[in-house]
Amino acid sequence: MSAAERPDSRTVGVEVHPTAIVDASADLGAGVRVDAYTVVRPHVRIGDGTWVGPHAVIEEHTQIGRDCRIHACTVLGGTPQDRHFGGERSVLRIGDRVILREYVSLSRATGDGAESVVGDDTLMMAYSHAGHNCRIGRGVIITNGCQLAGHVVIEDHAVLGGMVGIIQFAHIGALAMVGGLSRIVQDVLPYMLVSGNPVRTIAINRIGLERAGVSRETRARLRRAHRLLARSGLDASRAVERIEAEIAPCPEIAHLVEFIRASQARGAGFRR
Repeated sequence: MSAAERPDSRTVGVEVHPTAIVDASADLGAGVRVDAYTVVRPHVRIGDGTWVGPHAVIEEHTQIGRDCRIHACTVLGGTPQDRHFGGERSVLRIGDRVILREYVSLSRATGDGAESVVGDDTLMMAYSHAGHNCRIGRGVIITNGCQLAGHVVIEDHAVLGGMVGIIQFAHIGALAMVGGLSRIVQDVLPYMLVSGNPVRTIAINRIGLERAGVSRETRARLRRAHRLLARSGLDASRAVERIEAEIAPCPEIAHLVEFIRASQARGAGFRR
């Protein structure tokens, strides 16, 4: 039924196509538009100005922010593809201005009260999937056909090329660029360009860093850090010691060092 006909409608300018099925408990913000044959389950919240395209399915306990664009045949908040999931209440939380293209699927989390998260301004292209408990940062670009296993973390402004596969619990660092068709079985360092199968670290992500406004001086420091990490023959611990001793500090170098140490502590390593 239309938004005007829904007895619980509390918002202005909501448009629900007559063929859509929207549960009475769903909270639709001002200006939300739901297209034909879409299904919105109980306990869903959709923020102001968001458009949900045709044939989408938004499952229970999914929260979607403002001004998002949800294209045809997406499935959001589906039950985790995880044998440990026991029907507990968990959440999929999507930020503002997120674009999800055709056939994207995002799972809720495993664990009572746990969340799967997609940050503001992220773009997920057609047929990409993020599994349970994934945490995707702000401004991330995930290209067509990428597959993220459970518990993957992608930091802000990282880019995944087409059809990348990522093993569970892997972390992709901020402003990293992963080349298309790569298979990620360990962490990927922030600010780096990686590619291949097995994947290897090729260089700093120069273009991404430039577009993000990272200064020439900082890019030079990151380039020197890359040489110590990937080309010096040093193990990771010794390379980090050299980075701290020889490279002038800045927020990006500090984050790189912190990321490496956290990766080592989790036993995830990183690709040289």
